[in-house]
Amino acid sequence: MTGTLDSEALGTAATATTSLLRFATAGSVDDGKSTLVGRLLHDSKSVLTDQLEAVSRASQERGQQAPDLALLTDGLRAEREQGITIDVAYRYFATPKRRFILADTPGHVQYTRNMVTGASTAELAVVLVDARNGVVEQTRRHAAVAALLRVPHVVLAVNKMDLVDYRESAFAAIADAFSTYATSLGVPEVTAIPISALEGDNVVDASAHMDWYSGPTVLEHLETVQVTHDPTDDAARFPVQYVIRPRTAEHPDYRGYAGQLASGVLRVGDRVTVHPSGQTSTITAIDALGRAVETAWAPQSVTLRLADDLDISRGDVLAPSEADLVPSQDVTATVCHLHDTPLTPGSRVLLKVATRTVKALVKDIPSRLTLADLSQHPAPRQLVANDIGRVVLRTAEPLPLDPYARSRRTGSFLLVDPSDGSTLTAGMAGEAFADADTPVATAADDEGWDF
Repeated sequence: MTGTLDSEALGTAATATTSLLRFATAGSVDDGKSTLVGRLLHDSKSVLTDQLEAVSRASQERGQQAPDLALLTDGLRAEREQGITIDVAYRYFATPKRRFILADTPGHVQYTRNMVTGASTAELAVVLVDARNGVVEQTRRHAAVAALLRVPHVVLAVNKMDLVDYRESAFAAIADAFSTYATSLGVPEVTAIPISALEGDNVVDASAHMDWYSGPTVLEHLETVQVTHDPTDDAARFPVQYVIRPRTAEHPDYRGYAGQLASGVLRVGDRVTVHPSGQTSTITAIDALGRAVETAWAPQSVTLRLADDLDISRGDVLAPSEADLVPSQDVTATVCHLHDTPLTPGSRVLLKVATRTVKALVKDIPSRLTLADLSQHPAPRQLVANDIGRVVLRTAEPLPLDPYARSRRTGSFLLVDPSDGSTLTAGMAGEAFADADTPVATAADDEGWDF
């Protein structure tokens, strides 16, 4: 494509992007998450015949007459034996209106880190509540994680309505309590839907038992929820993945910087700054799929060419020169610890953001978050697996991190064990739920990691 990107082309690009919805399910133990997912797959005719036969056989072996649709997602042997969800189960399905990537996450508190993993890329979270139990601590925990991860849409699925005689009053009380709590967290949108995953009420087909409810079914909402926005609304960020220098007879002087545009739009003629070095230049050409184009928008993978020969390498970030982006070696972030080895002040780690990996020190852990009531436990000394807390890091090199509240793509990072490469912690730059007045202590640098 050549020439300037017009509004029609941009709209087409946005439509193509939003034809895919990533969503996650969460809820307390035995609220019926896996049954809901199985019902979605079954009633939307997204289950192959051999899969359904395998589930039927497994159900019969467990003494169940009807197929247990939860087995469509609980694929691990331990999950089948215990009747619980342990790992994040990803499922891909489609309807004529939209394609879906679904993450069915565990409900147990000890698997909070799995829910963080599944919801980290979600555009929508379905939080299940048992109509008999109402909003419980784990419900609040999952709502808080969804808010922490800036998931823009939350669906409250009040499940097992068949066990409360499909009473509107039972649904309304739960919907009010959850919406009040979610609003206090800053969740921008909550859609409450009364369902029975076991019986199929309001999952794919409208329920005949709840004529007092006139809203969408779960699938109808998933198919129609608006998850798009104009890519020009975001500041452009281009992490360099690879420097292309063919040095062939045909391209003796070609120098291109390849990568995936993380956010925003870049055009030929734009003035850009290379971070963290601060060098500036002008985009002279954009190559995409072997052709020269005038404009690139997220999440396209393209190659940029600049007017000047600059010292640019993998991990550098190109951004518009007028962008408010200041690289820093000091990072304050909210993190979810994923590893069984605790994270402690003084820990030496690798920080990986986009295409860049640098050494870092954990300077301090000012607080640990109690998700049930959003209170801060000061100076916890360490974060163990599933803990969410606030950390202060010092990096060996300046990093151009955006606040996570501004950009989920360029404000998130991982902490990695430098000894074996295992992932320790998932991080979100900025304050998140942390109390900005919490005092931040300083700690002495470890020998050999003095930044």
